[in-house]
Amino acid sequence: MPYSIRLNAEEERLVKSYCTLHGISVSEAFKRTLLEAIEDEFDLAEAEEAIRKYEENPVTIPWEQVMKDLDVDEVDD
Repeated sequence: MPYSIRLNAEEERLVKSYCTLHGISVSEAFKRTLLEAIEDEFDLAEAEEAIRKYEENPVTIPWEQVMKDLDVDEVDD
């Protein structure tokens, strides 16, 4: 699905320079950046929700109990 983005001369120079440095096309650079921004926003929303839930009920489970519940042997370093 094609899209068009308007950039001023300075923005165009910066984008082309970035793409040359990283060996990618302008299209790939914008695609990666947009998808990363969407993922970051989703991750942030998930983290904020987890914090909210913890603040409502600040109960923690010791690591040893988690490992036991999952029936996982301790991992040696």
